[in-house]
Amino acid sequence: MFTKLAEVAQRHAELTRMLSDPDVIARRSDFQKYAKEHADLGELVETYERYTRVEREMDENKALLEEKDAELRAMARDEAARLSAEKEQLAEKLKLLLLPKDPNDEKNILLEIRGGAGGEEAALFAADLFRMYSRYAERHRWKVEVLSISEAAAGGIKEAVAQISGDKVYSALKYESGVHRVQRVPATEAQGRIHTSTATVAVLAEVEEVDLKIDEKDLEIKVSRSGGPGGQSVNTTDSAVQILHIPSGIQVRCTTEKSQHKNKSQAMRILRAKLLEIEEEKRASAERDARRGMVGSGERSEKIRTYNFPQDRMTDHRIGLTKHNLPGILDGELDPTIDALRAHFQAEALKGQQQA
Repeated sequence: MFTKLAEVAQRHAELTRMLSDPDVIARRSDFQKYAKEHADLGELVETYERYTRVEREMDENKALLEEKDAELRAMARDEAARLSAEKEQLAEKLKLLLLPKDPNDEKNILLEIRGGAGGEEAALFAADLFRMYSRYAERHRWKVEVLSISEAAAGGIKEAVAQISGDKVYSALKYESGVHRVQRVPATEAQGRIHTSTATVAVLAEVEEVDLKIDEKDLEIKVSRSGGPGGQSVNTTDSAVQILHIPSGIQVRCTTEKSQHKNKSQAMRILRAKLLEIEEEKRASAERDARRGMVGSGERSEKIRTYNFPQDRMTDHRIGLTKHNLPGILDGELDPTIDALRAHFQAEALKGQQQA
């Protein structure tokens, strides 16, 4: 590990020199490429340098342990314990930082939420989840753009797709995909019985055209007139776009824009993300089989989380995490949960790497 770290530190120093070279600065594309690589290595190199400093301090502290002065020896023992603990923490952090990077971590996402089992209550819960992620995005100063939405007759949403863009959005939200379950008393329940409903969440890394080529011959495109609930906002032009990807059977419909061209562009963005996700799930599935059930991208068929309103409790079943304060959580206070998920899956990945 330390041979590799020394090589990384050497590369980081080389990049630092290159970024001050006028010839490199003049080549804009090269400068941007090297600047990104330099930034990506920054935390790893900084942690490694701190680790080597701690080792030097431990060596220097050893002499004080042999001092005749009892007070100095006691201080040296305390310092040795502190440095040893810090060294251990830094070593664990270095192992995590050396894990292979998810190539999608830097990307924006397409967030897809659908009401599941539970009828009207499921649609209301889907709307709650959509608001929760929107509020979380606001807290991180990310941009949310609704690409497609289908509202339920009694309120809530049947399905919504939104683009969330900002700094490392996929890295933060990639563990949210799956079935979310709610247990609460619906407003229409006269006898106070608790109902259980579900909604599904899909987090798709946004895909550029260069990432995935789609053959036009594989597409069946239909246009129609858009309309809101109750006949409101009905367009007089054929602006709604529905795209069927024939080989996969995936169908996407966009109606939010008044322009047919814009709706088609949005539908293609969603389609590309869905197709890339299929490919990545196949790859993740193969890796899980090869590495004895290692964590991949998350199984959609499993209920990953329950929101229990009577007990003011949220439970993430994958890691056994329980949090209270549902009003705060549904208002976007998700950082403690997301941090715990990230730590868990990083530890699992590290364990799998050590066993491989």
